[in-house]
Amino acid sequence: MTADGHHQTEGQHDDSGPWWWGTGPLGAVGLIVSGIAVALWSAFGLPGSSDTPALDLYGAGKVIAIGMVVGGTALLGNLRRRATRTGGAEEPEDR
Repeated sequence: MTADGHHQTEGQHDDSGPWWWGTGPLGAVGLIVSGIAVALWSAFGLPGSSDTPALDLYGAGKVIAIGMVVGGTALLGNLRRRATRTGGAEEPEDR
């Protein structure tokens, strides 16, 4: 038990995060590609795009940005995991 009287189990995740948090690197690539597809669809004025392409492009930009953030954090997590596995960053030797 913790100090406030609640049980805490290892491996238990808090599900109060945003919907895109658990997508991982493949989900990040999917978000970026779908954002680019929506932007191109709107830029060319294909059927199904709205009358105000600026709103479509704004939404596509947000999806691309979320994909880049998710991809970047997944990459940093992978690099951090790899660094801890090899014993951390080593200092270069002075000659």
